[in-house]
Amino acid sequence: MSGASQPWGPSHQDENTPISFLRSRSVDRKRQRIRILVADDNPVFRYGLRMLFQAEADLQIVGDAADGAEAQKLAAELRPDILLIDLATQRAFGAQALQQIALAHPGLRTILLLTAAADRQQIIDALQLGVRGVVMKNASPKTFIKSIRMVMAGEYWIPRGNIADLVRVLHGTPDPRQRQKTLNLTPRELEIVLAVAGGYTNRDIAQRFSISEDTVKHHLTSIFDKWGVANRLELALLAIGRGLVPAI
Repeated sequence: MSGASQPWGPSHQDENTPISFLRSRSVDRKRQRIRILVADDNPVFRYGLRMLFQAEADLQIVGDAADGAEAQKLAAELRPDILLIDLATQRAFGAQALQQIALAHPGLRTILLLTAAADRQQIIDALQLGVRGVVMKNASPKTFIKSIRMVMAGEYWIPRGNIADLVRVLHGTPDPRQRQKTLNLTPRELEIVLAVAGGYTNRDIAQRFSISEDTVKHHLTSIFDKWGVANRLELALLAIGRGLVPAI
């Protein structure tokens, strides 16, 4: 992990501009501050984030950790809303720490901090563990702040340049003719795709659309068959890659 990465560094709008989707839930910033735990082995980077978030009325860093073991301990003690963690930190054993934290704190929303040399499989593994966001460490201050608010609101935040790669790995390179069938969904199926992408459970979806959970499962089976996906994560990533969800 390069010590030169700073939260106020330049961003690359053509490739690193992130995507968030399904603005389904909003953060009441007047009522609730978003409590953040930062885990990174660079003290200068941690200090920079602390200074950045201090200027935001709805953001609060409640603790910072130098490695994965310390992050696990502080997550248990402080019960933050958001964990910002760099999996490449020294002594972190990042993926293992991330898995243990996810199991111990299922309500915690995690955002990965990555350098420009992000490992594709690392991102996929993290998403499968429940990570909700990926932010490049050279991103602009505006990106850091917006990613936290969007993830707290129930959305994903993934660098635009990674989407196509993730879709190809999880789904396989699509036949060009299959792209023409992208919108081959009923209006209800499209609504359910957007709801799944926004993190809604089957029960949430059933309540939202006044249908039974069995009906939701029936729709999901149809959607999975049409798109050739095996799980909700693949479905969400394909929804992003195929432009079915609003981009920033």
